[in-house]
Amino acid sequence: MNFLRLLPVILSLLLLGAHFSRHNLGFLIVVPLVLLGLLFLREPWVARLVQWVLIVASLEWLRTAVVLAMQRQQQGAPWARSAVILSAVCAFTLVSTLVFRSAGLRERYRLD
Repeated sequence: MNFLRLLPVILSLLLLGAHFSRHNLGFLIVVPLVLLGLLFLREPWVARLVQWVLIVASLEWLRTAVVLAMQRQQQGAPWARSAVILSAVCAFTLVSTLVFRSAGLRERYRLD
């Protein structure tokens, strides 16, 4: 059951890894992969670290949305759809931090 609770976190980290891969930042792909592995540890610091990384990742998604929208506007290309999609990814990533507030994950990671 905890796997289902962690699914938004897992998807957010995989999306972050894909983002790094898309922008040829191969050395940063290690970060989400390591965090996925750390989720197996039942330590409070793991949950807090993942939450902080997801908050920073949501800021990166927001930055990417703004940069892409500005680039596409300068080119005269449609930009709204990509801005909405990236904003939704940003919101999903940010909301993913809240899964650690569930009773099951609070117990698993000893977050009292």
